[in-house]
Amino acid sequence: MIVWLNGTFGVGRTTTSSRLTADDERLRAFDPEWVGYMLANNLQDHEVTDFQHYPSWRRLVPCVADEIVRVTGQHLVAAQSVLVEDYWLQIRAGLMEMGHDVFHVLLDADAETLHTRIDADDQEPERIRPWRHLHVEVYQSSRPWL
Repeated sequence: MIVWLNGTFGVGRTTTSSRLTADDERLRAFDPEWVGYMLANNLQDHEVTDFQHYPSWRRLVPCVADEIVRVTGQHLVAAQSVLVEDYWLQIRAGLMEMGHDVFHVLLDADAETLHTRIDADDQEPERIRPWRHLHVEVYQSSRPWL
């Protein structure tokens, strides 16, 4: 089983994942961003504004998740915002083709709460905040399909 925690920045995906996996040895946190970082580092000459735009990211995330499940025997909790419906459908299909049940959980909060949480987050560099704030609007427009 893959539990996918979706929602935008500031909604509590990372905190929820940490709490779910902390006391249950059947669960392991999986961060699909690391797949994106690897691609961004190796595809620097292929500029994108978000690593999720790489088709390779959407193909590799299910492969990496599957490998981690095979090695550990654990269920995964993936805390990753995916706000483009086609991207989500590709990832979910890839996971399901590999035999994984996918439980999609949307963590939701109103825009004011999200902006407040983003501003209060001292774990992220200040330079990232404007980018995160912009994604609140993207999230709001994606909300109907989520």
